[in-house]
Amino acid sequence: MLVTMRHSEPVREFLRSRRARITPDRVDLAPGTNRRVPGLRREEVALLAGIGVDYYARLERGALAGVSDEVLRAVADALLMDEAETAYLFDLARGARSVPVRRRRPHATREVRPSLQRFMDAAAVPVWIRDERMNVMAANRLGRALFSPLFDGASHPVNNARFVFLDPRSRDFYAEWERGADQIVATLRSSAARRPRDQVLADLIRDLIGRSPEFAGRWGQHDVRFHRNGVKHLHHPVVGELELAYDAMGLPADPGWTMFAFSADLDSPTAERLRLLADWGATTAERADGASP
Repeated sequence: MLVTMRHSEPVREFLRSRRARITPDRVDLAPGTNRRVPGLRREEVALLAGIGVDYYARLERGALAGVSDEVLRAVADALLMDEAETAYLFDLARGARSVPVRRRRPHATREVRPSLQRFMDAAAVPVWIRDERMNVMAANRLGRALFSPLFDGASHPVNNARFVFLDPRSRDFYAEWERGADQIVATLRSSAARRPRDQVLADLIRDLIGRSPEFAGRWGQHDVRFHRNGVKHLHHPVVGELELAYDAMGLPADPGWTMFAFSADLDSPTAERLRLLADWGATTAERADGASP
C-alpha cells in the first residue's frame, strides 16, 4: 500500500498484531494445551467471527477485496477492535477494492480561505489547521507563537511529524514526547489507509522510517487511533510550562484538514502564560513586519 509495500502486507501485519494481543480468557475461550502463539489462533478468530477458518486465513493474507461489511464487522468484533481500529480495517478493505489509477503529479498546496483565516485570527486561543500528512496549513498569531519551535524549524511546509522525529528540540518542547510520538505514528497509519495512493504521504513515511529508528519501531506496531481531544503538556522556550486542553474539529469544506484549538482554565498559570505569549507573539510579529522590505 505504502512505502513500496504490496497492499496485502499492511492487512496481514495488522490482523496478526491484533490477534496476537488477545488471550483466550479475554474472549471466554479455554486456553487449551500446546499453544504456540501468544494470542488467539486463526481458528479461534474464525469461530468468534462466525466464518470459516480457510476464509479467515485468506483475509489475514490480505485478500480483503470483495469482503462484505458484515464480515469485516464480525472480524473487528472478534478481535476486540476499538472504533479507530475498526475504521482502519474498513479503510484497508476500501483500498483493496479500488481500481489502481495512473500516478498523478501532486496537487499544489491548497490555500486557506480568507474567511477561515479571519475566523482563526478572531479566536482568543491558539488555533492551527493540519492536513493528513501532518503539515500545518494555517494558524493564528497565538498558534504560531505557541508552536514557535516548529515554525522556526527547517521543515517547509511546517510538518509536526518531521519536527517530532527529526528535530532534537521536540523532546524538550513536548513534555510527553513518547505519548505524542505514538499518537503521530498512529494517526499517520490511519491516514495511509484512507489515502493508499497518496505518493507524497508515502514519501513522508518512507523518509521517516529511514531516518528515525523511533518512527520505524512505532510504525511496525500497526497501532491506529483517533486524535480528537486531550491534554498537551508543553515546555515553551519563552514562557515555560503549559498545560493545554485541545479539541479537534474536522472541516467538511476542506477534506483531510483538521482544526485544533488549545485552551486553558481561566485562572490557571497556563492562562496567564498564554497572555504573556500573546504579547510576545505580537511583538515578534511587529518586528518581523518592520524588517520586511
